[in-house]
Amino acid sequence: MYGAPFFFRSIARAGMPLLLAAIALWAVAGCAEPVAQERARILASYPHDPGAFTQGLLIHDGKLFESTGQYGQSTLRRVDIDSGRVERSVALPETFFGEGLALVGDRLYQLTWKQGVVLVYDRASLREVQRMHYEGQGWGLTWDGQDLIMSDGTATLRRIDPNGFRVIGRLTVRDNGTPVERLNELEYIDGEIWANVWYENRILRIDPDTGRVVARLDASPLVSALPPDGRPNVLNGIAWDAEADRLYLTGKYWSRLFEVARPNTAAAAPGQTTP
Repeated sequence: MYGAPFFFRSIARAGMPLLLAAIALWAVAGCAEPVAQERARILASYPHDPGAFTQGLLIHDGKLFESTGQYGQSTLRRVDIDSGRVERSVALPETFFGEGLALVGDRLYQLTWKQGVVLVYDRASLREVQRMHYEGQGWGLTWDGQDLIMSDGTATLRRIDPNGFRVIGRLTVRDNGTPVERLNELEYIDGEIWANVWYENRILRIDPDTGRVVARLDASPLVSALPPDGRPNVLNGIAWDAEADRLYLTGKYWSRLFEVARPNTAAAAPGQTTP
């Protein structure tokens, strides 16, 4: 294999623009940091409504709160984890497509896809108390203890002030230097932003300061564990029970909610996948 000097001398003959581009590519390749990868390990599974087009998921006080989508079918619901029973459900207007969900204090924030409206509810009663507006599409939503973090289907996450829903910052997510498009459902876990990538069975763990992907979780074992009946769609739904230190994953129209082991990146050699 030819070394760098030969490589750059050869490119230089083709002209300065190409030489500069080659130097940039060489620098990126040299600086790329291996990303730890791990396969999801299932600890338990619970019933989940196979008619739920899951868009947002979170846990509070042992209860599952879920946002579901589709026009004319979108809901906000509180669910018993063990049985999968929907304890309370609120229907969205038929013109709204429910999306990401986050909890700030005693208020639930639910995004809508293309309507540019965030619906705010009282957590205890699920009664709508406020509506606010934003530009562009709404996909995933989470809370880091200070700001809301929102995805819109691109590689850029927005930091949002929950009072007025004003954008106060933006963060581009990159995996080995490459922007990651189609970021969807979000969850904030132990100082990291977790995001699933729409149409892929992987979850990214993101540094909230730099946007760098620091680890990946392969969720394909969950898909393999789904019952053969039903109409399961894509992975979409991350919920972390901070009090019990439990992680739950599901997907659109999935009939199961999975509790999975918290990844241990120390056990995954950089660039490799643990069994």
